Amino acid sequence: MSEFARATHPKRNDVDRYGVTLDDQWSIGDKLHGGYLLAVVARAAAARADEAKPDAHPDVSAISATYVQPPEPGAAEVITELLRSGRSATQVQARLVQDGATCVSALMTFGALGADDPYWTSSAPVDLPPRERCVRIPVESPGVDARLSLMGMIEQHIDPAALGFAIGEPSRRGFVGTWVSLADGTAWDPFSMLIALDPSPPVSLEMGIPGWAPTLQLTAFVRRHPAPGPLQVHTSSAEISDDRMDETTTVWDSEGRVVGQAVQLAGVRIPVPAKQRH
Repeated sequence: MSEFARATHPKRNDVDRYGVTLDDQWSIGDKLHGGYLLAVVARAAAARADEAKPDAHPDVSAISATYVQPPEPGAAEVITELLRSGRSATQVQARLVQDGATCVSALMTFGALGADDPYWTSSAPVDLPPRERCVRIPVESPGVDARLSLMGMIEQHIDPAALGFAIGEPSRRGFVGTWVSLADGTAWDPFSMLIALDPSPPVSLEMGIPGWAPTLQLTAFVRRHPAPGPLQVHTSSAEISDDRMDETTTVWDSEGRVVGQAVQLAGVRIPVPAKQRH
């Protein structure tokens, strides 16, 4: 079993309830990564979908989640509700609960994804330097006041042009490009891709806003099974205001096809200009 599969494995407690163990290796600082939490919820919901219609809709294709409060590493439970199981899709609602409190609430659609080229697309991979010319993000990263345990579970290589924040010179371009692989060499699948669809570092660091950016709401689409190899991830922001930031993420596989898309609203703390301080 891969590291990802082990860290997201659900154990059936009841017809609609699944026990999970949240693994602190998938953390940013002292908070579990939002994409990892999505994957935990989605794998439990997939188990419920499979009970309703075995082998019919094995893949998560859409998920919309609200992050209510951060859970702690350790035991938790995913409570599911089967909404519908039809010919081409199964819909499930689920909550990640710990100590009686809801931490993440999500609506999901499951189906059977293919790996074919698109009928039509306007998307093309962004102009990102080759992986060997990008910089791998370490667990202990300059310019980030937190231990990035997640970076021990994935290999993430960032465009050097986006690294100015590490030396106090952010480029303020409003986007970040990276190459991402699972560190143990496991191939990406529709569930593990939820990690890539909640990207780090956040665009706010590249825009000169220090500190992390907790996800408040995230909607992701998984379009197809990815080809073997690293994913190319591009994240941009349209606006940062009122201590809120939107991020739009597109993920391409090694054959240049879009395999996932996401949009989220995150919290930030916009620095107060010196002249406004009292």
